Amino acid sequence: MSCCFGTEEGAPRFCPGINKTELVNKAERVLEDREVLRCAQEASRVEAAGYCRWTRVQEVIEFSRRMGFNRIGVAFCIGLIREARSFSDILKAHQFEVISVCCKVGIAPKETLGLSDAEKIRPGAFEGHCNPIAQALILDGEQCDLNVLVGLCVGHDALFFKYTNTLTTVLVAKDRVTGHNPAAVLYTSDSYYNKLKNPEEESPA
Repeated sequence: MSCCFGTEEGAPRFCPGINKTELVNKAERVLEDREVLRCAQEASRVEAAGYCRWTRVQEVIEFSRRMGFNRIGVAFCIGLIREARSFSDILKAHQFEVISVCCKVGIAPKETLGLSDAEKIRPGAFEGHCNPIAQALILDGEQCDLNVLVGLCVGHDALFFKYTNTLTTVLVAKDRVTGHNPAAVLYTSDSYYNKLKNPEEESPA
């Protein structure tokens, strides 16, 4: 933590700030790009201006405004369609143009991924597979200034990040058990979710 306070004194030997200086310096050189530098600057300014006062929704709005963004892409999960609509309405109220794409775009069955019927949530019924690659490509094609993810599944979000060429942030991290608050498990990892620290004691069910 010493680097957080502006000094390397007392830093552990495994600290990447000490033993990965070549990569740290490379990262600093990336900031020589004007657009990259501006993004880093405005992110820090938003952090300071709204520290412990602005919600993440407000931060997305303010960051986008400061960056001069006009068109915001929203890639959302069908299970959070109401939340995505509310977020889109808020963005529109702040004069942003919104392009949204649902995860089920394309209506391709899960069988096209090589999944068996037994591997579906509801065997015997049609289930379209999530299509984060299409979401990313569509929003890139719409030339969005910023993409915002609303509740994409673990893994699907990773594919979105891999295939988009646009700055992307996350508004909602999906967690069906905790009401989309995955940090709740970390807050209770010494009590209710202590079992996660002892995998051999965790029930597979």
